[in-house]
Amino acid sequence: MQSNTYLRPTIVRLKGVTACTGLSRSVIYEKLNERSHRFDPTFPKPVKLSASAVGWFEHEIIEWLELKSQQRFTC
Repeated sequence: MQSNTYLRPTIVRLKGVTACTGLSRSVIYEKLNERSHRFDPTFPKPVKLSASAVGWFEHEIIEWLELKSQQRFTC
C-alpha cells in the first residue's frame, strides 16, 4: 500500500554528497564528465541553485547508492 504523504525534496550540497557517498569532490565531477574514464551516466546530475552554487536531490543520491548496492551482487 502506497502512502500519499508528500515528502519535501531535500537538496544536498557537495560536502553532503561526499559524506554520503564516500567519493571525493574530484571523483564526483569526473563521474559527471562524459570525457572522463570514470564517467557514470547513472550518477545524479546536479541542480543549479544560483550563479555559483549547485546541489543534488538527496533522494537521487540515495537511489544511486541503492543501485550500486544491488549491482555488487550481480557481477
